[in-house]
Amino acid sequence: MPKPTVTCEDVLKDLLAYIDRETDANTAAEIERHLKECRGCFSRAEFERMLKAKLRAAGSRTAPGRLRARIRKLVDEF
Repeated sequence: MPKPTVTCEDVLKDLLAYIDRETDANTAAEIERHLKECRGCFSRAEFERMLKAKLRAAGSRTAPGRLRARIRKLVDEF
């Protein structure tokens, strides 16, 4: 008996958990199978991966001194 096909909606619902490796093995396998066949969902997955990488990289940078001083001033005034 053939396995049920996951829909784009199913994939998009679980995509971020899949990218973060938070899905069970069966769900991950279904998503991987779908991504091999669906260009739209594959593109969305790649976009989400790149976005996460850019956010991770941006979060590791130190803010410039002037920006930190402006934020500190705003916090102190609050």
